[in-house]
Amino acid sequence: MKEVAVEKAIGTVLAHDLTQIIPGQFKGSRYKKGHIIQPEDIDVLLSMGKRHIYIIEKSDQDLHEDEAALRIARAVTGPQIEYQTKGEGKIEMFAAEDGLLKINRRMLERVVEDDQVVLATVHENRLVKKGDKIAATRVIPLFIKEQSVKRVEEICSDAPILEVRSLQHKKVAVVTTGSEVYSGLIEDKFGPVLVKKFQELGSTVVQQVFSDDDEDMIAGKIREMVDAGAEFIAVTGGMSVDPDDRTPMGIRKAGGEIITYGASVLPGAMFMLAYIGNVPVVGLPGCVMYVRTSIFDLIVPRILTGEIPTKKEIKKLAYGGLCLSCPECTYPQCGFGR
Repeated sequence: MKEVAVEKAIGTVLAHDLTQIIPGQFKGSRYKKGHIIQPEDIDVLLSMGKRHIYIIEKSDQDLHEDEAALRIARAVTGPQIEYQTKGEGKIEMFAAEDGLLKINRRMLERVVEDDQVVLATVHENRLVKKGDKIAATRVIPLFIKEQSVKRVEEICSDAPILEVRSLQHKKVAVVTTGSEVYSGLIEDKFGPVLVKKFQELGSTVVQQVFSDDDEDMIAGKIREMVDAGAEFIAVTGGMSVDPDDRTPMGIRKAGGEIITYGASVLPGAMFMLAYIGNVPVVGLPGCVMYVRTSIFDLIVPRILTGEIPTKKEIKKLAYGGLCLSCPECTYPQCGFGR
C-alpha cells in the first residue's frame, strides 16, 4: 500500500473500506476496498476528514478480482452452465438446464494448486435441475497476476471442468423373470416402479415381457426386445446367487458383454451391467423395487447420458456406497454414492 494525498488519488485503487458518518442520517461504508477514486469523490473524502488515503499500487500485469473471477468462470464451465457475479471477486455457477452434472476432478485439483484461486463444487454424477447451484469461484487478492488466470484458461483449453450432460430419451423394454410371476401366482410389482423411474429420467418403457426361470427363455426374451428396437433393457428378478436364479446366465446367453456382476453398494449389491452391441442391459436386484434410492439411481442416469461406466468406476462406489435409509431421504444431497 501507498499513502497519497486525496487530491492526487484520482484513478488510484482504494486499499481499504472508508466509513462515513453523518449524524442522525448515515453511518457505514461509503467506499469499499478496490474502489477506483473518481474526481467527484474528492470533495466527499475531504468532508469525511480524509486528507490522505491508502491506495494499492497495481502493475500492468495485474487483474482486478472481479475481472479475474469472470475469466475463470468462463474457462471452467461448459455451455450448459450460467453464472452470476456476486462482487468482491466471487462468482456463483448454476445449471442452465436439467441433466447430469459431470466434474473433471483432475483438472479441478490442478486449478486450486494456485493458492490465490478458489473453485468449490458440489459432488458430481448427480441429477441437477435448471437453476441448481453447482459451484462457486473467487479470487483471494484484490488484484491477481494475469498469469494465474491464464493458467486456469490453459488447463481448461480442451474441455471445461464443469458440464451438465443431457439425458437421452431411450425406448426401454422390461424383461421380468420369475416362475411365480410368469405363472400368474403373484402380481408383478416391479414393472410399474420402473415405468415411473424411467419416466422421471426422460425415457419410456415401451414394452414389458415375462419369462420363466429358464436361462434360454430369458435370453430369447432379451433378444426379442433388442430385435424389436429396444434401446435399453432392464431385467428384473433372479439376480441373487440362489441355484435357481438364472437371470445372469440368461443375459450372457443373449450375447451380453458383461461389465460387472455385483457392485459394492448397499442397496444394490447384485446389480449387473452388460451391453449387447450398443444396447445397455441392466440386471436389477429386488431392492430397486422397494427402496427409494439404490444402485439404479447411481448408475442408470450415467448410462442415459451415453456414458459407459467401467468395472473400476463401479468398484469405486464402495466409498460412500452405503445408504443409511434415513426416515426422510435427501438424496442427492446426502453422501450416498459419493
